[in-house]
Amino acid sequence: MQPRMKNPAMLLPDAMSSILSLLKATQKGGVPQITLELVHLRASQINGCSACVVSGSHNAKKAGETDERLFAVAAWRETPYFTDAERAALALAEAVTRLSDRTDPVPDEIWDEAAQYYDERGLAALVLMIATTNLFNRLNATTRQVAGASW
Repeated sequence: MQPRMKNPAMLLPDAMSSILSLLKATQKGGVPQITLELVHLRASQINGCSACVVSGSHNAKKAGETDERLFAVAAWRETPYFTDAERAALALAEAVTRLSDRTDPVPDEIWDEAAQYYDERGLAALVLMIATTNLFNRLNATTRQVAGASW
């Protein structure tokens, strides 16, 4: 597989620095790094972004995530490995990533569950991480970025 072009954010350096600033900001919302990596991985799985699934798995491992939990992210509802807070974050990641799947894209039930575990700063960090992941997924999928390749 060959990419169609370089990642657009790399061709426009101001874009990449802005995206990296968003990612850095997510780390200041009080959400555990592993949780941020899990929502990144789940959104990337949904979007079929191989580059982000691979890099997200590596980043999660660096943050201390186990193989057992990484292997189970796609089926998180049916596994005993995730905390209630992580489950709420994963449900939020799925809803935000699949906006067109329902008439109420992020139902109150999903939002309220996440709000039980995360304050407004934490919710902001989660929403920004999910949105930024979706941005990366779309850049990578559109330009056919190769999993494991460095930019």
